[in-house]
Amino acid sequence: SALSFQVLLKSDAPTGDVLLDETLRHIKATESAETVQTWIDLLTGETWNPFKLQYQLRNVRERIAKALVEKGILTTEKQNFLLFDMTTHPVSNATEKQRLVKKLQESMLERWVNDPHRMDRRTLALLVLAHSSDVLENVFASLADDKYNVAMNRTKDLLDMDPEVEAAKAGGAEMIWAVLAAFNK
Repeated sequence: SALSFQVLLKSDAPTGDVLLDETLRHIKATESAETVQTWIDLLTGETWNPFKLQYQLRNVRERIAKALVEKGILTTEKQNFLLFDMTTHPVSNATEKQRLVKKLQESMLERWVNDPHRMDRRTLALLVLAHSSDVLENVFASLADDKYNVAMNRTKDLLDMDPEVEAAKAGGAEMIWAVLAAFNK
């Protein structure tokens, strides 16, 4: 099943991204291959397994936010909530955000291929992650009602596909379907 897919390292060549390179080192260091679900739990900090502490990424959200601040996508602000201050990271580069929103909108409308296996893999992965993060509806919110309905229906049809069946015929995108299966569990 897609949920039990094991993650096998094809290459440990550095990517240039600190978190990705650290993840590659963790995957390389595991004695036995772990499942997609296990890696999601470990790398997001959603689980606490004393036997696998060395494979957990530390402060993932903060490090991702810091990297996006360094790239000029987000900014850092302090917000006062009566009794405490909290650091927030609002979007500072609306152009980049709009580029991603437009890319997803177009993939479900003008560039719709009606077959997930013919979709650009990065776009499919972005759709799965946006869905899993509960922000996909926001992506289509600016569309006219008729286009919004088309985009949402196509997205629903796509995300309602059986990850097991799709992973079996994925031809290189098995990991995306395994991630969807993990988030749908």
